[in-house]
Amino acid sequence: MERPEEQWEWGYEGYEPAEERLREALCTLGNGYLATRGAAPETDAGETHYPGTYVAGCYNRLVSEVAGRQVENEDMVNLPNWLPLRFRIPDGSDASPGAPWWTPDQDGLLEYRQVLDLRQGVLNRTLLLQDPRGRRLRVEQSRLVHMGQPHLAALRTTFTAENWTGTVEVESAIDGSVTNAGVARYRALNGRHLTGHTTGAAEPDTVWLRCHTTTSDICVALAARTRLAGTGSEGPEGPDGLVEAVTEPAGPRPARRLTLAVRPGEPVTVDKTVALHTSHDLAISDPLRAALADLADAPGFPELLGSHRAAWAELWRHADLEVPGKAGHILRVHLFHVLQTLSPHTADLDVGVPARGLHGEAYRGHIFWDELFVLPYLNVHFPETSRALLSYRHRRLPEAVRAAREKGYAGAMYPWQSGSDGREETQTLHLNPRSGRWLPDHSRLQHHVGSAIAYNVWQYCQASGDTDFLHTRGAETLLRIAQFWASRAEYDRGHERYRIRGVVGPDEYHEAYPGSDRPGLDDNAYTNVTAAWVLARALELLGTVPEPRRRELCEDLGIGEEDTGRWEDVSRRLRVPFHDGVISQFEGYGDLAELDWEGYRRKYGDIRRLDRIMEAEDDTVNRYKASKQADALMLGYLFSPAELAGLFRRLGHTLDDELWHRTVDYYLRRTSHGSTLSSLVHGWILARVRRPDAWGYVQEALVSDIADIQGGTTAEGIHLGAMAGTLDLVQRGLTGLETREDALWLDPVPVPELSEFGFTMRYRHHWGVAVRMLAGELCIGLPASAEGPVRVVLPDRTVTVDPGESCRLRLAGD
Repeated sequence: MERPEEQWEWGYEGYEPAEERLREALCTLGNGYLATRGAAPETDAGETHYPGTYVAGCYNRLVSEVAGRQVENEDMVNLPNWLPLRFRIPDGSDASPGAPWWTPDQDGLLEYRQVLDLRQGVLNRTLLLQDPRGRRLRVEQSRLVHMGQPHLAALRTTFTAENWTGTVEVESAIDGSVTNAGVARYRALNGRHLTGHTTGAAEPDTVWLRCHTTTSDICVALAARTRLAGTGSEGPEGPDGLVEAVTEPAGPRPARRLTLAVRPGEPVTVDKTVALHTSHDLAISDPLRAALADLADAPGFPELLGSHRAAWAELWRHADLEVPGKAGHILRVHLFHVLQTLSPHTADLDVGVPARGLHGEAYRGHIFWDELFVLPYLNVHFPETSRALLSYRHRRLPEAVRAAREKGYAGAMYPWQSGSDGREETQTLHLNPRSGRWLPDHSRLQHHVGSAIAYNVWQYCQASGDTDFLHTRGAETLLRIAQFWASRAEYDRGHERYRIRGVVGPDEYHEAYPGSDRPGLDDNAYTNVTAAWVLARALELLGTVPEPRRRELCEDLGIGEEDTGRWEDVSRRLRVPFHDGVISQFEGYGDLAELDWEGYRRKYGDIRRLDRIMEAEDDTVNRYKASKQADALMLGYLFSPAELAGLFRRLGHTLDDELWHRTVDYYLRRTSHGSTLSSLVHGWILARVRRPDAWGYVQEALVSDIADIQGGTTAEGIHLGAMAGTLDLVQRGLTGLETREDALWLDPVPVPELSEFGFTMRYRHHWGVAVRMLAGELCIGLPASAEGPVRVVLPDRTVTVDPGESCRLRLAGD
């Protein structure tokens, strides 16, 4: 039976080189500003290990030669590595300079254990090694990236000789020679982002390094203090175990070397405390001065650990999700990584939602549409963080307006991939590792990212009641996106409908029609329906904004009666294609060839990345009815059944249960699940359409990263949208939770394997709204401190819950 405390641990027994990079990603520590992968401090970057330290929003742009072309890419920069702390047991006084530094890849490793303490945000590591002379040394480490003081990190290492007396030599360093080399398919690209390294020492126990990025010219400074535990200074050999201390500040790897006296059973502890600043930080004049000042004020490891624990305890108080069993354990790991990437510190930063977290270099740290899967969870736990992430989009609104204007459209055309300044960062070429060929990349045609941003604005404001944001930055963003869709839609007299041509939907396998030299597809159902939703919400927003502000918005954005009339017309007459009694993913989908699914599975086994397989065979998925991930079915993820049916009614169609169920079945049989988001969306939808089949998809979504089902991708960075999406699946998917019309709407559909769970949320100005699902019952409670009652709407009744009271409701059908 699992101990309760094990629900708060994520650990690995034994050393497995083939799994090391995956473990490094899943043992990353961060605080929303800074994150460091869980690499062993004794190792450098190589095929087995990849230390990485990243600061949110720290990007740099480089030019590379790819397939004979000059290609420019912007990357989240791998910053100087603060982890290095290596050690060795000298063979003897004369041989000491030549003794090898120990690494876990050497012989003699007897024990190895690594445990992530989720409650406290600490990575603990224990190892026992034996050298060729039979001398055994136990090493215990604890690492933190401070959640309360975001510029600080610390590493405590305790050495205990078990059967010998002698010395251990320790080197603590900052490695400035790092490059971006964490993703194999990017290694042909230029990855040297840092230049201008200078180093030095601050007596008596500190070394520092300063450098800057080559193009964005962001100055980065790190300072590292290394000393024996409990000492404020270092002297000659004494009871503290120190024999000698030498500072080597020169070169790209400034270091501090300590020689420790060890005796059997007597631990000697070395503490390394690090401060990191960049020139993007607020309220500093010079990053190096700020780092040295932070380090001078930083207390010892025990005090840092205490304040770090307190900061994490506060986070868990607002965020924890109580789900029993293995699923609950994995969900807590997911929540831990979401909070490390997007913490309350994020509210002070100009950053977006990096699709792969701050855990690796895949997708170059870019911001896609993943906030669509992340913000719904944050909205009811950390609304200030959601507001900041939406403000990132608003600040880049001028760039999106410029992009639309350059293409001949009105409004704002947001990029599929965004980075520092909001321009389109999507590559024009991508590498197929299976064939080794560089291929055109048309994923920038995924203009539905604008609808995702508008959806997030609306959902945040509904959940938080933040009318100030809705009527200012939120309104400007949403209305500009509505302008784009109204101008993007073309009227087709033959169909007597508006059409949106030349786009790519969420299914990235289909970028063009078979044999066509024109990229893009026409009338993608997901794109058109969400565009209609944006236009309808824009009209609703203009109808609710107070008159002075409404007039100001219309004047500033150039919105007249003719424009709103067109919005109304387009929102009701956008084309949604159908074929064979189902919603078509796009116009012409029904004309594509059927794929021999079983044949491909027999030949290749795992066919999630069907696009790479077929391209290597000189074929293309564009020819077949085969989807990478949920596309048309994404509509069932975003909208409740009632709201989705209402959207189709607005567009002149009847969407009943029979049509929707047929559509779900149709695409389930034709999806390869080449994205970690796919099983999440399918599990969400099946919970309402075919509940017994939902668990298989939910289970795959839960383990997608921890089991690395995509085959090596998690090692390059977690999939933040999928992790947050599983949290939201419990919070919204299984409860049917919606926040609209000044009420909490609930329509529970628990799957048997997740029938009991609970969470506490914030709804508008009400902190501590408790929601609990039990067998056949839903419990809702308000703390006595709540500002007033909350109206709760269920499918068969409406109730009001007063402050200090709880309501226990028997669910219909149970």
